[in-house]
Amino acid sequence: MQLAKKRAKVERLVENKVSFAATDAELSVYDTYEPSHGVKLAASEVLFCAMISGKKVMHVDDCNYHQAFLPQQSFVLAPQQAVYIDFPEASLQSPTSCLAIEISRDKIAQVSERMRRHDDDLIHYQDTLVHTEHNWQTQHCLSRLLHLFTENDPNRSYFIDLAMEELIARLLQQQSRDLLLTVAQQSPDRSGLHHALNYMESHLEEPLDVDKLCKLSCMSRSRFFAQFRHYFNTTPQQWLQARKLNHAKQKLKQGIQVTAVSFALGFKHPSQFSRAFKQAFNISPKAYQNRFLASGKNDYLRH
Repeated sequence: MQLAKKRAKVERLVENKVSFAATDAELSVYDTYEPSHGVKLAASEVLFCAMISGKKVMHVDDCNYHQAFLPQQSFVLAPQQAVYIDFPEASLQSPTSCLAIEISRDKIAQVSERMRRHDDDLIHYQDTLVHTEHNWQTQHCLSRLLHLFTENDPNRSYFIDLAMEELIARLLQQQSRDLLLTVAQQSPDRSGLHHALNYMESHLEEPLDVDKLCKLSCMSRSRFFAQFRHYFNTTPQQWLQARKLNHAKQKLKQGIQVTAVSFALGFKHPSQFSRAFKQAFNISPKAYQNRFLASGKNDYLRH
């Protein structure tokens, strides 16, 4: 494959770069083969990064951010925002590898405009750092983009454009939902919906109580469901389930047993939790925990 041949030609041991260009984006794969510290990375456009293997530690001084970056995670830098990277585990036998896509702000603005509803000011790009975990849709989109960028399909540009629009849309949705949730946690009295969201986030282990949420939000049942779907494109029950599973990831990373995580988040039985987790992330809770604790490798870059 074209990608494998290019990656085999190692010209530098730290951030050896292989790139593929398209109209509104450039995809690069970075491989690092020796431990290093304080390596600077920045771009003139939005930079979306996805870890492939190994571990990085990212330092962004302008927002006092210092966190590990691991497989199955995304890290999005705003234009001109600099990140300084440590590679504590890189070696010739086990390189630290990362996928990076530089995305035109004009393209992001186009997608944002098409997504924004006439009274919804949330769906637009915020110039802030984003560090999140992939869901299966984002993972599938990345795998498809990698294939499209690195193959010589005669319709390559058209298909890349479609896949990029999907990736941008999913990033905008995630960022907008995170923003709304942050506001709800910091200022729960800002609106009825913020009050309800904050209550749900604070009571993840409890069953969904729609009547209570309607009272907190000062809305009728039909209006509450309509507002919730308007901002989250899902139902309150689906949202609560997704929040539980995201919190489960954090607990699993801490080494907490699957059964304990299940009961802590209000699942009736560990098997119910395991089914829901695997359906959401295409991996069992135990396998996810083992992969994280071992800093395992992603498999979507095997070409």
